[in-house]
Amino acid sequence: MFLEGKRALVTGSTSGIGLAIARALAREGASIVLNGFGDESEIAKLCEELGATHSGSDLTDVAQIEEMMAEAGGVDILVNNAGLQHVSPVEEFPVEKWDTIIALNLTAAFHTTRLSVPGMKEKGWGRIINTASAHSKAASPYKSAYISAKHGLAGFTKTIALELAEHGITANCISPGYVWTPLVENQIPDTMKARGMTREQVMNDVLLAKQPTKKFVQPEELGALAVFLCRDEAQNVNGANWSVDGGWTAE
Repeated sequence: MFLEGKRALVTGSTSGIGLAIARALAREGASIVLNGFGDESEIAKLCEELGATHSGSDLTDVAQIEEMMAEAGGVDILVNNAGLQHVSPVEEFPVEKWDTIIALNLTAAFHTTRLSVPGMKEKGWGRIINTASAHSKAASPYKSAYISAKHGLAGFTKTIALELAEHGITANCISPGYVWTPLVENQIPDTMKARGMTREQVMNDVLLAKQPTKKFVQPEELGALAVFLCRDEAQNVNGANWSVDGGWTAE
């Protein structure tokens, strides 16, 4: 287990993509700090399963981020995964939704990174992995805040990759298309009703319309990629934006 002795903080990791990444890192021996909301008893089970600790900090609040980072101690692997989406035409987009999405999807990554980097520099080793999206490379209508944040996250990743390259620290993005998570699955019945479609039509003609493979990305695929990016063999993989979208952004 090549990550023994390393501490990994994964934001938004009580379910979905973040949890899959946390599990993958834990299997390689990393000490895990989970972050996110959810049922307390379920989170307690996850902590027991992974030998992890948990922070329920709200990442739209700088003070809570600073408290979480202080409690986490020196972080060797930082995975900025927490995110939020809202769909609305720009002229109707709620200002508070814009502010929250930018704060959680982009600004929180700045704060966790700035607080992690000094310790990583001191050790001469670190891995920063940001969960972006196919929407860090391509746009869709009615998602102005989310796409702005994800494009910003990709640019932020490139910048810190250059700043930290001589310190044994890498920074990379993972950019998935539609990932098969409970969040996505739970959207299907409402979409079936709203559009008068069957379950298969919603999956193939709506959710997977832009993914040439017509297959959902599995969370475990993203966990495996995160593990690779932590390996010594990936020490020169830096500033990259890894598409895991079945070819969506290949056009």
